[in-house]
Amino acid sequence: MNITVYGRNIEVTTAIRDYAQGKIKKFERILTIDSEASVTLSVEKLSHKAEVLIRSNGMLIQAESITAEMYSSIDDVIEKLDRQIKKHKEKLTSKRKGATKDANLSELTKPVGEPGTIIKRKQFDMKPMPPDEAAMQMDLIDKDFYVFTNQQTGDINVIYRRKDGDYGLIEPVK
Repeated sequence: MNITVYGRNIEVTTAIRDYAQGKIKKFERILTIDSEASVTLSVEKLSHKAEVLIRSNGMLIQAESITAEMYSSIDDVIEKLDRQIKKHKEKLTSKRKGATKDANLSELTKPVGEPGTIIKRKQFDMKPMPPDEAAMQMDLIDKDFYVFTNQQTGDINVIYRRKDGDYGLIEPVK
């Protein structure tokens, strides 16, 4: 596993780097060998923030934590990642009735290049609409994101609800 540790507004000492890398390495046994982890440590006023993004076999796992001390932020973000990975493994188990645990673990750790299995398809009519109408539609169906055709550009866009309650819009670059 390739682990990179970055610092924003903080000089990353070897002790902090080794601590973060040591904690992330525990996921090596679960994820594929060619996985990549990006750890970003930052300090703003009295807040210490640790963000981790793991890329493994096309799957993205992301978590962040803000505490008063850097080491506790790292510990907290590792706990969140652990819960996310376990949740993902449980989803694989529940979707495949009768499958063994080992088969599900191998599904999570299969090598890059092996295609995944599409287990559900949805089709829906996408009438062109402005982003604000798409946000309203998203609220009506009580989802965190909504795919729509932008009325102004004619492109497919995604609107999503941010953690702070506002909306984000993903548009393709031409």
